[in-house]
Amino acid sequence: MSDSTFEPVSETRVFLCDDGDVVAETAAEAFIEHLTEVLEQKAEAHVVLTGGTVGIKTLAAIAEAEGVDDLDFTRIHFWWGDERFVAADSADRNENQARDALLSKITLDPTKVHAFAAADAGLSLDEAAAAFAEHVASLAAVDEIVPEFDVVFLGMGPDGHIASLFPEKPTPKAGVAIIAEHDSPKPPPARLSFTYEALNSAHQVWFVVSGADKAEPVGVAFGEDPTSLPVGRVAGRDATLWFIDEAAAASLLEDGE
Repeated sequence: MSDSTFEPVSETRVFLCDDGDVVAETAAEAFIEHLTEVLEQKAEAHVVLTGGTVGIKTLAAIAEAEGVDDLDFTRIHFWWGDERFVAADSADRNENQARDALLSKITLDPTKVHAFAAADAGLSLDEAAAAFAEHVASLAAVDEIVPEFDVVFLGMGPDGHIASLFPEKPTPKAGVAIIAEHDSPKPPPARLSFTYEALNSAHQVWFVVSGADKAEPVGVAFGEDPTSLPVGRVAGRDATLWFIDEAAAASLLEDGE
């Protein structure tokens, strides 16, 4: 669904990489450097993580990146852009994959890890969305729907979806931070997700994208009608960074961008 009201105004930077492994390593190095700078300016930071092959590779690369031991992760709040509504111990949960790749390997503050509810937590999907929205609001400033996100990581599907925001789905209402997706076109069907509005509040949005099957939606995101796909409807307030391999960037390279 196109959104003619969305006009990204932030700086866009593209980091062209050889393959998905280099995408992850490049984004990881940039993350350590950027969060070090952020924490020099304020007491705490908020980071939104993403799942997916490249997203989890990026988290694993952060765990191994130079300077990781010097970054005070206890001052970082961790969120997820979306989550599959499955059992808490399911390997399909983005939370569990992130813990295996990064969170279990660093010293953090458990109270600053903000995971979505699991399907076996005793809540329906809609109840879980409402409860998490309340939690998000409790940490947000007055008149804001989410906390001050410093970096939002996003992957992208071959259909151009980001988080659990899919093409042809209705645009969430204004002022809503969390949605319950009951019928995802990609299994599992039940999911929880931050909205476009919530993601667009971030200072910086970092896309981590790899693979030839992503080339077409990448072309749309950089084309004349970017908001025709979800990926083209999100940008950071200050900067939008694309860590992308040559296969995914094929249409941009053909156009000489």
